[in-house]
Amino acid sequence: MHNLTINGERLWQTITQTAAFGAGPDGGIRRLTLSPEDKKVRDWLREQCEAIGCSLKVDTVGNMFATRPGTREHALPIAMGSHLDTQPTGGKFDGILGVLAGLEVLRTLHDAGYETEHPVMLINWTNEEGARFAPAMLGSGAHAGVFDQAFVDSRLDTDGVSFAEAIETIGYRGETPLGETSLAAMFELHIEQGPVLEREDIEIGVVTGVQAMRWYDLVITGQEAHAGSTPMDMRCDALADAAAIVLGAQDIARKLGGMATTGQLSINSPSRNVIPGTLTLSLDLRHVTDGGLDSLEIEVTDLIRKQCGKRAHLQTVWISPAVHFDVDCIETVRCAAERLGTSRRDIVSGAGHDSVHVSRIAPTTMIFIPCKDGLSHNPAESARKEHCVLGAQVLLESIILHQSSAGI
Repeated sequence: MHNLTINGERLWQTITQTAAFGAGPDGGIRRLTLSPEDKKVRDWLREQCEAIGCSLKVDTVGNMFATRPGTREHALPIAMGSHLDTQPTGGKFDGILGVLAGLEVLRTLHDAGYETEHPVMLINWTNEEGARFAPAMLGSGAHAGVFDQAFVDSRLDTDGVSFAEAIETIGYRGETPLGETSLAAMFELHIEQGPVLEREDIEIGVVTGVQAMRWYDLVITGQEAHAGSTPMDMRCDALADAAAIVLGAQDIARKLGGMATTGQLSINSPSRNVIPGTLTLSLDLRHVTDGGLDSLEIEVTDLIRKQCGKRAHLQTVWISPAVHFDVDCIETVRCAAERLGTSRRDIVSGAGHDSVHVSRIAPTTMIFIPCKDGLSHNPAESARKEHCVLGAQVLLESIILHQSSAGI
C-alpha cells in the first residue's frame, strides 16, 4: 500500500488558471483546436511537465506525450489524459480535467519521489471536440490508425483554413511519427456530461463503454422565391423540409431509445424575404447498440426520402461503433474506488471520447465524475471541487494498481 495523496488545492488552482486560456465574458471557454488560445495552453502544459522532469514529444498531428520514466526496462507506459480543446461555447472542465488531473498525478509522484515500474504518461489529444475540424477525436484516431496524415491535414474549418495550415501556424507539427507511441493501458478521467451520477448521488462512474454514433451532412435543395408573392401551396421551401426532418428524427430517436441532434444549419445566400433554397444541416445519431443505430439510420433515411425525394443528399461524415472497454482496466477502476471507499456505479458513456479510438490499440477505460445538472458544452458547465479531487485520486490509485497487471 502507498500513502500518495492528490494535492486538491493545487489541482483546483490549475483548473482556475487554465480557464484563462480562451476565457469569455460569460464565464465559458472558447479554445478551438490549433487556435492561438490552444497554443497558449499547450505551451503552459509543456512547461509544467518539463518542470517536474518529464520528457515531452509531439507527433505529426500535434498529440502531446509527456513521460515520467519507470524502473522496468522496456516496459510500456501506462497513460492518462484527455484533451485541451473546447467547443465554441465550452466550459472549464470538459476534456481539460483529464489532462490536469493527469498532471497532478505526475506532480504527486514527483513530490514523493515514488518510483513506478512502468513509465507513466500524460497525453493531450488534438481536436477531440471536432468543433473546428470534423470529424471529432481526430488526433487519437490518427494515432490509432483510423485516419491517415493526408486525411487529417486536409480537414477544413468553416473559414477554409486547413488543419495543415493551422498546425504549422501555432508550431505544433511534431516529429514523432503517427502511432509510434505504444501504450500498456490508458485511463481517461472526464466529467460525465450527463445527469445520471448527480441524480443518483454517486461520486464515481466506472465507464464500461461508449454508445455508437454516426455523423452526417444533409444538403436539401429547394427553390428560392419571393416571400410575399409565392403562395404557400406553391413553395419548395428547403427550411420547411429541414424542420420536418429535424423534428421527425427526434421522434424516431425517442421511439427507438436513441438520440438525434442537429447542431449546425446554414442557408445558402440567406435573405429575410426570400424562401430558402439550398441549405446544409448536420445530423448526429446515437444509440447504445450498433443494431439500434442501424434501425435509427434506416428510419431517418426513409423520413428524408419521403420528405424531399431526390432533392436531398445525405453524406456520412463519421461512424463510431459501440465500444466495450477493457475488462481488466474496468476492474482496476472498480478496485481503486473501493479502496477509497467512494460510491460508484458502472455507466456507459453517451458522448464520444478519445478513449474510443485508443481502445482499438491498447487496454482502455474511463472514470466519470458528476457535473452540475449534467450540463456540458455550455459556459455554465460546472463540477464540484471535491468530485474533481476524488476523480484525480481514483486516477492515481488506478495508475498504481495497474502497474502490477500491465504487460511489458
